[in-house]
Amino acid sequence: MSRSDTNGFRLFLRLGDSVTHRDHREWGEGRVTEEMTSTVPGGTCLVRIIFQDGRQRTFNNDLDSQMCCYYLGLRKVWDPEEEDRPRVVQRRRISYSR
Repeated sequence: MSRSDTNGFRLFLRLGDSVTHRDHREWGEGRVTEEMTSTVPGGTCLVRIIFQDGRQRTFNNDLDSQMCCYYLGLRKVWDPEEEDRPRVVQRRRISYSR
């Protein structure tokens, strides 16, 4: 996926990725259920993740941001079988209107 497909953001997580949190093992494994990417320059890029503890959590997904979920402790769970499957990208656009 090219950077132009993501509105210039460097994304860490994609829809369907499995993750764990380095500091919150009690949450269990999570799965990315939604991506939201701003269409406004300087906007934000978010992912929603549902964890095994039943809670949904939202994180910043832009690797160029200090608040990116990677820097805050989220790690991908690599599954070799998933690498062979094609990804279906469904991204909700966040737009702001006045």
